Amino acid sequence: MYFTTEPDGAPALPFYATVLGLMCVLILVVNGVSLFHNLSSLNGANAVQGKTAQVSDKLQKLNVLVMDAESSMRGYYLSGSDVYLGPMRTASAEIEPQFHELETLLAGSPSQLRNLAQLRTLVRRKLDVLAQTLAVYRLGGLEDIAKIAATADSKADMDEIRLLLLIMSKEQHELTAARRAEFNAEYQEAVLLGIGINAAAILVIVLFYGLIRSSYFARLRTQRALQHANDNLETMVAMRTEQLSVLSRHLIKLSEEEKSRLARELHDELGANLTAISIDINCAADELRSEHAHIAQRLDRARMTLVTTVELKRRIVEDLRPSLLDNLGLAAALQSYCEEFAVVTGLECEALIEGDVDVAGPMHAIAVFRIVQEALNNIAKYAGARTVIVHLAREAGGLALEVSDDGVGIDVDAVSKPKSHGLLGMRERALLLNGSLQVKRGVNDVGTCVEAFIPLAEPDEEGGAAPRLPVAELSVRPRPSAAGRIPSSQPCSTLRHTPQGLDGQLR
Repeated sequence: MYFTTEPDGAPALPFYATVLGLMCVLILVVNGVSLFHNLSSLNGANAVQGKTAQVSDKLQKLNVLVMDAESSMRGYYLSGSDVYLGPMRTASAEIEPQFHELETLLAGSPSQLRNLAQLRTLVRRKLDVLAQTLAVYRLGGLEDIAKIAATADSKADMDEIRLLLLIMSKEQHELTAARRAEFNAEYQEAVLLGIGINAAAILVIVLFYGLIRSSYFARLRTQRALQHANDNLETMVAMRTEQLSVLSRHLIKLSEEEKSRLARELHDELGANLTAISIDINCAADELRSEHAHIAQRLDRARMTLVTTVELKRRIVEDLRPSLLDNLGLAAALQSYCEEFAVVTGLECEALIEGDVDVAGPMHAIAVFRIVQEALNNIAKYAGARTVIVHLAREAGGLALEVSDDGVGIDVDAVSKPKSHGLLGMRERALLLNGSLQVKRGVNDVGTCVEAFIPLAEPDEEGGAAPRLPVAELSVRPRPSAAGRIPSSQPCSTLRHTPQGLDGQLR
């Protein structure tokens, strides 16, 4: 028997456990959002830094193009070779694409766009001045160029371009530094938020650990309590089973003693009375037969009724206590019973007796006889056998009994039927005398074999308990029902002896 602490209906978590679970989910969501925000901030900072590097490169390239264009013009003025005009042409072709790229990179900064527009104006003006001086050189020569250089403020233009490039680079670096500072501030906030999230997660984990720990110890205490209750119940069941087994054996012993006493009383007292009645009826019938024939006929009918009553008494006595068992011994009783069984059932029943089995005491003899009787009754009802062998042998220390047949064999389900007590009765009779009993399949799994061993040492009935032999077991393990009973079969009666006639002496 087992108990359970599981409540009826669908199981549900406690409210606080649900709240802790939701808190864990919320913490994970907040942590994920924070990580995504940090990643976005980092990508933005990296993008700004990369844009700053590109702007710096473009501005540096513009400066190089303008300076190369101016240097190439000086080389052309001094040498007169068109080869030196290559950087001038390159600058004229590449400066506008560079300005377009810078406009794209600086689209998000109005101040930088204004600086870029001013820079474009200065660079274009510088290139126009270089183009004009080139045209003047080609018409008037180096002297006209020298006059223009003496009057034009070309150095101021280049300084202004360099200054504007420096301002734009500085402003771009300041923008990058501001973005980096903003990212560092956000990063610090994210770190603090992460620390808070981790602290909250640790707190929730600690709460969960406490919940799991308390639940585990509560379950452990419940399991121990259930185990203790189960142990007590098993001990109680074992004790009750032993008490019932002892009571059953005691009732079997009392039943046999009562049957024996009743059989003796019926045989002695009732038999003597019936014999006296029979003698009186015979005498009265003989005296009245000549003068009162009709009365004699009535007495004859009464005598026939008496014969039937005598036969009924004899059957009752034989069922209560076989007379052959007390008069001729166990071997003769088994031989006679097997012969009668064969006549009644039409089966071939052979009794094999080995050794001096008649040394068994009354209790041993009746136990063996009842076991054989029950086994043969079950064979006649359920086995569907053709041949039955009853083998009883005297062995060292006791009697060995084997009842085997060639029938369908015992079924495990048949052994566990709750309303069959034959096997249990045979087992208890064996245990009553400290014996053992087994029920198993026959040789080559054909039929059924009942094996029993009854020790000849008498159990101590005066006080001390005799040593117990191992408890008898069924080779086919029964599956006890709710009432804890082992099924068996109903008894089967054998052929009754019928007296040949009544000649004044009862048989």
